[in-house]
Amino acid sequence: MNAVPQLHDFLIETAQKKPSAEALTCQGKRLTYGELEARSNALANGLLRRGVQRGDRVMVFAENSPEAAIAFWGVLKANAVVSMVNPLTRGDKLAFLLNDCRATALIAARGLWRVVLEAVPRAPSVKLVVAAGDDPLPMSDTELPGLVTLPDLEAGETRTSAPPRKNLDIDLASLIYTSGSTGEPKAVMLTHRNMLTAATSISTYLELEGRDVILGVLPLAFDYGLYQLIMATKVGARLVLERDFAFPAQVIARVIEEKVTVFPGVPTLFARMAEMKSLDPQAFALVRAVTNTAAALHVKHIEHLKATFPKARIYSMYGLTECKRCTYLPPQDLDKKPTSVGIAIPNTELWLVDENDKRLGPNQVGQLVIRGATVMRGYWERPEETRKKLKAGPLPGEVVLYTGDLCRLDEDGYLTFVGRMDDIIKCRGEKVAPKEVENVIVDVPGVKEAAVIGVPDEVLGQAVKAYVVLEQGATVQEREVIKACQRRLESFMVPRTVVFVPELPTTDTGKIKKSGLT
Repeated sequence: MNAVPQLHDFLIETAQKKPSAEALTCQGKRLTYGELEARSNALANGLLRRGVQRGDRVMVFAENSPEAAIAFWGVLKANAVVSMVNPLTRGDKLAFLLNDCRATALIAARGLWRVVLEAVPRAPSVKLVVAAGDDPLPMSDTELPGLVTLPDLEAGETRTSAPPRKNLDIDLASLIYTSGSTGEPKAVMLTHRNMLTAATSISTYLELEGRDVILGVLPLAFDYGLYQLIMATKVGARLVLERDFAFPAQVIARVIEEKVTVFPGVPTLFARMAEMKSLDPQAFALVRAVTNTAAALHVKHIEHLKATFPKARIYSMYGLTECKRCTYLPPQDLDKKPTSVGIAIPNTELWLVDENDKRLGPNQVGQLVIRGATVMRGYWERPEETRKKLKAGPLPGEVVLYTGDLCRLDEDGYLTFVGRMDDIIKCRGEKVAPKEVENVIVDVPGVKEAAVIGVPDEVLGQAVKAYVVLEQGATVQEREVIKACQRRLESFMVPRTVVFVPELPTTDTGKIKKSGLT
């Protein structure tokens, strides 16, 4: 182990131990750990030669691909700060992100070049643009600063080792932009120590090991998608990268072909799988672990996962970008506590507080507070918003994360997510947690997903409004949804209006985007 631990030590050490082992595969391309190490070293040296310095921000704008993985590790080895950008990002937003963090360099997939041509001329901090991938570059009169292709940048390097490390473990490793479901995206600052701690904690309780084959269908720009790469590299497993879940049958065929053993997902992905009536559980016979994040799994989806993955341990997890992961539900507790998101992950402490910052006991609803080495350094150049989230902890000089999430702890210390504080609806003077209403609606036969919001009402203050997506071929009436709510909820929680929609708006990471509902 190097004297100063860095996130890319995971790659360096695994490449030393098993250089010929396959690190990842994506659309017919395969890279061994030795190749991933060599190519990321070449990129790191090339970035330094082209003027990238310690602490500079480098953005990677690409689909899930070997080149994106090479870029992630290469930027870290150059002592720079890496920020992965969702490939669905449009020109205006990419320009905003580049300017927000004053990026020095952009590594971008050639297939996304039209967006690059729109954004880079509006980002004066960018001094170097690296074109990655095999797609031909569109013809353009636009001049891009320091334009070079990734193969040329790698080929120009004779040095085969990583550059000397200059960072400390408290230096920034990555900026991960929040989804921006409300307002402008914010960059979460994560240090090497933050990310080393998170990857170690999660891979430990998931019991990941070198013989695992991990599916990487979540975007690398989404923190849990990125952690599939990090954790696979840490334990020396093989990562099967897929561009997305737009073609489920193709992804499932890859799961079978590559003998996937670990299947990470999010609720929206699992909801889509629940509609695929032709799924054969035998196809997933080798999957030993199914992991969920982004939002709590509904009981209906848990039952479907148990039927679809008969030999797998199902991990229901909860977290947020600002600390990566908060809790996990041990699979053996899934049946007795199906609505819980579990206990604190290893090396993390949590508690709940009321509006006066007083700690709460069992079965009381309050704001979740997280303490541990995974807690972010703050939001990039947003001191006011940082102060709202990071507050003084138990020890002098330390800070803890006030998540903004309302939760409940039971007598055994298991956490249940109630809702976002920002989402709470005030109807007739009472507080309504949308999650409670959504859970009841999703239980209605034929309902696939639901989102509940509050809308202005002269009499009620706010009225409860529900948006509902039905399963394919299902017919459900508004009165059925309202009657189900009347049977199980207090009167002030029952929706005044139910709107059926073909789909719900989502963020880049698959979370339901309630700001897109009115």
